[in-house]
Amino acid sequence: MALRIFVTGPPGAGKTTLVERVAREVDRWGYLVGGMITREIRRAGRRVGFRIVALDTGEEGTLASVRGTSHFPGVPFGRYVVHPDEIERVGVSAIRRALVEADLVVVDEIGPMEYMSDEFVRVTGELLKSGKPLLAVVHRKFVDRFRPLGSVHGLSIENRNAEFGIILDEIMRELKGLRG
Repeated sequence: MALRIFVTGPPGAGKTTLVERVAREVDRWGYLVGGMITREIRRAGRRVGFRIVALDTGEEGTLASVRGTSHFPGVPFGRYVVHPDEIERVGVSAIRRALVEADLVVVDEIGPMEYMSDEFVRVTGELLKSGKPLLAVVHRKFVDRFRPLGSVHGLSIENRNAEFGIILDEIMRELKGLRG
């Protein structure tokens, strides 16, 4: 069975921070890390959207923005507008490249916003069928779908500081197989 590691938890629990730390460490081992990271866009201390960053190229796109603040076409989603074209341009492209080139594929996040893109759903399916090692953040509403496919590590606001290092060490132990 291919190595599949999933991280989940509520907003602000440190999921992206954890995944970025793991990716940096694996990169230090000399392995190619590809895929995408999602980051908040904040203005005046308020979250106004999310951007996607391709790990291999640094290219950025807008995943979602607060309604009325973006020039990109999109699909309404709560207080946001999700931009499937941007998900595909940056995120899907980064995952496709990682499927070919990377030793570890990172996807932050697999969730309802990203699933507004049929291409994202398709490439995620391809990734899960591939033998590529995967480190992914999974939205808490999706975690039961992914639990049978690999190990799941949960962060919470309460355990963020106390258990961050413990979970980081557990994930790094799981990834030691990449080192051969």
